Amino acid sequence: MIIDVTKAKYLGDYRIRLTFENGVEGELDFLDFLSFKGVFEPLRDLKFFAQVGVNPDWGTICWPNGADFAPETLYARVTGTYESLIRYGAELADA
Repeated sequence: MIIDVTKAKYLGDYRIRLTFENGVEGELDFLDFLSFKGVFEPLRDLKFFAQVGVNPDWGTICWPNGADFAPETLYARVTGTYESLIRYGAELADA
Protein backbone atom coordinates (compact mmCIF):
# COMPACT_ATOMS: atom_id res chain seq x y z
CA MET A 1 0.00 0.00 0.00
CA ILE A 2 1.32 3.42 -0.96
CA ILE A 3 1.03 6.10 1.71
CA ASP A 4 0.90 9.60 0.24
CA VAL A 5 2.89 12.60 1.35
CA THR A 6 0.52 15.36 2.46
CA LYS A 7 2.95 18.04 3.68
CA ALA A 8 6.56 19.00 3.04
CA LYS A 9 8.43 21.72 4.87
CA TYR A 10 11.84 22.86 3.73
CA LEU A 11 14.12 23.08 6.79
CA GLY A 12 17.36 24.36 5.29
CA ASP A 13 20.30 22.78 3.52
CA TYR A 14 18.96 19.57 1.93
CA ARG A 15 16.55 18.74 4.76
CA ILE A 16 12.79 18.39 4.40
CA ARG A 17 10.19 17.48 7.02
CA LEU A 18 7.54 15.18 5.56
CA THR A 19 4.06 14.34 6.79
CA PHE A 20 2.21 11.32 5.43
CA GLU A 21 -1.52 10.70 5.18
CA ASN A 22 -1.41 8.25 8.11
CA GLY A 23 0.11 10.89 10.41
CA VAL A 24 3.69 9.64 10.31
CA GLU A 25 6.18 12.51 10.23
CA GLY A 26 9.89 12.62 9.80
CA GLU A 27 12.84 14.62 8.61
CA LEU A 28 15.06 13.53 5.76
CA ASP A 29 18.44 14.89 4.76
CA PHE A 30 18.44 14.37 1.01
CA LEU A 31 22.18 14.93 0.84
CA ASP A 32 22.49 11.44 2.36
CA PHE A 33 21.07 9.74 -0.75
CA LEU A 34 20.45 12.22 -3.57
CA SER A 35 22.68 12.02 -6.62
CA PHE A 36 22.54 15.29 -8.49
CA LYS A 37 22.26 13.69 -11.93
CA GLY A 38 19.69 14.03 -14.68
CA VAL A 39 16.42 15.57 -13.55
CA PHE A 40 17.87 15.96 -10.04
CA GLU A 41 20.84 18.09 -11.14
CA PRO A 42 19.03 21.44 -10.58
CA LEU A 43 18.38 20.40 -6.95
CA ARG A 44 22.06 21.01 -6.22
CA ASP A 45 21.13 24.72 -6.05
CA LEU A 46 19.66 25.20 -2.57
CA LYS A 47 17.38 28.00 -3.79
CA PHE A 48 15.86 25.56 -6.26
CA PHE A 49 15.79 22.70 -3.73
CA ALA A 50 13.86 24.98 -1.35
CA GLN A 51 11.03 25.18 -3.93
CA VAL A 52 9.88 21.68 -2.95
CA GLY A 53 6.14 21.20 -2.87
CA VAL A 54 3.55 18.44 -2.66
CA ASN A 55 1.62 17.35 -5.72
CA PRO A 56 -1.64 15.95 -4.30
CA ASP A 57 -2.38 14.11 -7.56
CA TRP A 58 0.89 12.20 -7.27
CA GLY A 59 0.90 11.99 -3.46
CA THR A 60 4.53 12.97 -3.22
CA ILE A 61 7.00 15.82 -3.23
CA CYS A 62 8.12 17.47 -6.42
CA TRP A 63 10.03 20.44 -7.78
CA PRO A 64 9.22 22.90 -10.60
CA ASN A 65 11.28 20.92 -13.13
CA GLY A 66 9.20 17.76 -12.54
CA ALA A 67 11.70 15.96 -10.31
CA ASP A 68 9.98 13.82 -7.70
CA PHE A 69 10.48 10.84 -5.42
CA ALA A 70 8.23 7.81 -5.07
CA PRO A 71 6.19 8.22 -1.88
CA GLU A 72 6.89 4.63 -0.82
CA THR A 73 10.63 5.33 -0.95
CA LEU A 74 10.25 8.45 1.17
CA TYR A 75 8.03 6.61 3.66
CA ALA A 76 10.52 3.76 3.92
CA ARG A 77 13.37 6.18 4.57
CA VAL A 78 11.40 8.11 7.22
CA THR A 79 10.31 4.95 9.02
CA GLY A 80 13.68 3.20 8.74
CA THR A 81 12.37 0.37 6.56
CA TYR A 82 14.22 1.31 3.37
CA GLU A 83 16.47 -1.76 3.43
CA SER A 84 13.39 -3.98 3.71
CA LEU A 85 11.87 -2.21 0.70
CA ILE A 86 15.01 -2.88 -1.34
CA ARG A 87 15.07 -6.57 -0.35
CA TYR A 88 11.37 -6.93 -1.19
CA GLY A 89 11.94 -5.37 -4.62
CA ALA A 90 14.81 -7.76 -5.27
CA GLU A 91 12.64 -10.73 -4.27
CA LEU A 92 9.95 -9.62 -6.70
CA ALA A 93 12.50 -9.26 -9.48
CA ASP A 94 13.82 -12.77 -8.83
CA ALA A 95 10.34 -14.35 -8.79
